[in-house]
Parts: sequence; structure tokens; C-alpha cells
Amino acid sequence: MTSDLTFAQKAKAAWGEVPDWVLELAALADASGLKGAGERIGYTGSLVSGVLNNKYRGDLVGVEQRVRGALMGLMVECPVLGEIDRSRCLQEQQEPFRATSAYRAQLFHACRTGCPNARPTKKDS
Repeated sequence: MTSDLTFAQKAKAAWGEVPDWVLELAALADASGLKGAGERIGYTGSLVSGVLNNKYRGDLVGVEQRVRGALMGLMVECPVLGEIDRSRCLQEQQEPFRATSAYRAQLFHACRTGCPNARPTKKDS
């Protein structure tokens, strides 16, 4: 019965040749559950389940970058904060403009004015 399988085993069955970051996410899900894994990378447990089962059809590159940053130590150079993990970089890009904080305003503008780490948004397309 498939309910006895670990998330890593389910990912291997669904993906065949499993990307390293999916295996990392599966290991976290095995240790923390789908909800815990989702919280760690900034997504829902159901999204994590979709990725592990190779059924997620959204921004898979974005999920990969979050996993690599939060779980695998991928670091980037932020023009405002210096070296940060990729997961935090992606989170900062999603934050709205806030004129009440010079720090937030700097980040908002840096993320949208040619930062090499910026990911295009739907508004940019």
C-alpha cells in the first residue's frame, strides 16, 4: 500500500530520476511533515505534496530556488543586505513597498531596478 511509503520513496516513484532539490524537500517532509516542510520554504503543504508527486504545474523554478536557499545553502549577494540565502532573497522580492522604513524602501527598489537575483513577476511579463 502506498500510504506506507516515505515521501522520498513517493518522489522517486513519481519522478523517476529525482532532482537533488526534490530529494532534499522529500527528506524534510519525511522529518517534518508536508505542512512543516511547506512552512520552512514559504509554501503550503499541498504545494509540497504536488512537487513531490511531480504534479505541480506552477513556478517549479521558484520552488527549486526556495528549496536550494532554505535547505541547501544557496547564497546570493544582495545589493542592500549583503550575502543572504536565496530563499530570503525571494521572500524580500515579494514584500510590498513601505515608505515608513528606509530599509524596506531600499530593498523594494533594489529588487526592481536591475538586481541580477531578481525573478520576473507576472506584472513584469
